[in-house]
Amino acid sequence: MRLKFFHTAAIVLASLAIATSSFAASEGANDAQSATAESADAALITKGRYLATAADCAACHTAQGGKPFSGGYPISSPLGTIYSTNITPSIQNGIGEYSEADFSNALRKGIRRDGKHLYPAMPYTSYAQLTDDDVHALYVYFHNSVEAVNSKPPVTALPFPFNLRLAMVFWNTLYLSDTPYRPDPTESKLVNRGAYLANALEHCAACHTPRDVMMGPESSLPLAGGSLGSWYAPNITSDKVAGIGGWSDAELVQYLKTGSVPGKAQAAGPMAEAITHSLQYLSDDDLSAIVAYLRQTKPINDSGEPIPRFDHGAPLDESSMRGSKVAAQRGWQVFSGSCAACHQANGGGLDNHDYPSLYHNSATGASNPDNLIATILFGLQRQSGNTTTFMPAFGSSASFTDQLSDKDVADVSNFVLHQFGNANVTVTEEQVADVRKGGKPALLARVGHYAVPAVLVLLVLIVALGIFWLRKKKTH
Repeated sequence: MRLKFFHTAAIVLASLAIATSSFAASEGANDAQSATAESADAALITKGRYLATAADCAACHTAQGGKPFSGGYPISSPLGTIYSTNITPSIQNGIGEYSEADFSNALRKGIRRDGKHLYPAMPYTSYAQLTDDDVHALYVYFHNSVEAVNSKPPVTALPFPFNLRLAMVFWNTLYLSDTPYRPDPTESKLVNRGAYLANALEHCAACHTPRDVMMGPESSLPLAGGSLGSWYAPNITSDKVAGIGGWSDAELVQYLKTGSVPGKAQAAGPMAEAITHSLQYLSDDDLSAIVAYLRQTKPINDSGEPIPRFDHGAPLDESSMRGSKVAAQRGWQVFSGSCAACHQANGGGLDNHDYPSLYHNSATGASNPDNLIATILFGLQRQSGNTTTFMPAFGSSASFTDQLSDKDVADVSNFVLHQFGNANVTVTEEQVADVRKGGKPALLARVGHYAVPAVLVLLVLIVALGIFWLRKKKTH
């Protein structure tokens, strides 16, 4: 009897031991699976953060002084001001209730969760090329790592007829492709990576490709340069004169990372924002990939420029200015009073390049003077690593400088162009006024202004015809 008891007890204890062991193993497996899941989520969030940086989301979706991605940034377009949306996971004002399918539709098709169409100031025509895996990583990042901000951005209110978002259906039919990026089997892995970064994530074509009459990208001139309101995104094709073909690989990488290549160019305006918020944070491998892609783009020189824009100009011989007619001109007076202290009287800038040379500078050597005018009017601020590059806005009364008039800016621009840059270019007061107001309105915008009067005239004609028809009917 006692043996039977001990035998039974042994069986029970063994069973308990096995059960405990199984439970512990199960708990260990669950812990391991949980740790693996957390590690996978962390890796996915890290990937999403890098993709969001490469896509430059913060630049447009963060207003000055606002919280990251909370929207409200005013985007000047030829049709009016468009305010960016809140893309934090806020339920009230952001994308907190967006499913991944909703998120994908907004990102790649330009359609919000409520079914309304986004304006192409949001570069969904470029993001349409994003892979499903990258869209998923972005979705996980924005919903799990971005702080929810409940602020509501200003509502975009474009004038009629551009406020009719349904018209975007027609525009999308013309310009939106729903085909994700597919690697070119005839190109290297490096070039394909660069093409994906440049065309999908960094959406270079959104700025550097000219627009046609419907404000869609001019497919025959990819990356050949385009107007951006007050600024001009230059030709970045492989052409050795009009594009970046005359740059070395090292110079191109340096420019993308810092915005400064002495003797070539200094980034300002939207490009300075892209470097501050996006490009400087890309890996060296990815920057090299973008350069490799640009190197093999179709060379285009539709402007007919005879020499590269960075090859113009020479230092000014100050001794030749004394008593000359130029010294008596307003352009020299504005330059000596507002520019020479930083850029030096001979235009050579500082030896450490904190203030760049005005000769051998793309802004003064370009055939389109918009960037020179805009830099004088609006100044520039660019952040790269621990280096801040700053120039005051001479066209703003809010600046610590005296505000320059349109004539002052035209005069000093012409002095700089003729002494240090492309002497074949002349700036007028009208051009300065257009740049100050946000750029010369596009044809579509100019035509659109007549839409309301045209509709009113049409209604009057319809009413008049109706009255005429009724009177004619009564006489019979």
